[in-house]
Amino acid sequence: MKSIMHFTKMSLPEKDRIEIVGILNKTLASASDLYAQLKQAHWNIKGESFISLHLLFDKVAEEVEDRVDIIAERIMALGGTALGTIQATVNNTELRVYPTDIFSAKDHIEHLTHNMAILGELARKNIDLTDELNDMVTNEIYVDFAKMLDKNLWFIEAYSQK
Repeated sequence: MKSIMHFTKMSLPEKDRIEIVGILNKTLASASDLYAQLKQAHWNIKGESFISLHLLFDKVAEEVEDRVDIIAERIMALGGTALGTIQATVNNTELRVYPTDIFSAKDHIEHLTHNMAILGELARKNIDLTDELNDMVTNEIYVDFAKMLDKNLWFIEAYSQK
């Protein structure tokens, strides 16, 4: 999916902005997907850990949703078009498909942590890419995103560790 670019007086070269917008749109899709997966788990969790995981999944979803908005706004600031539709998310996400027939804490934790780790790896890769492209503003967004993902991966993984 190609993003339409708009004129801006931003000092980053247009070719770099186009590349960064592509990177950000891939992240936007994956983060939007993770948000939906967290809500799926939040709504469908069953078992003795229900209330604590129900609340945790909702809290993490809110933090991811905040980053989705920041990512989309950065795309726009760079002169790009944020590709935030459900169709764009499905076509551009890097995450594994989330099953809709799971209910146990163990299964939700396994799928969520796997996808959070994928997104954390993508964020770290993009920290390097945005550094190479001299876009420290987008770089900082990715550093913050990776920090949030790492913290919440730890919180969710702790439920399955002994």
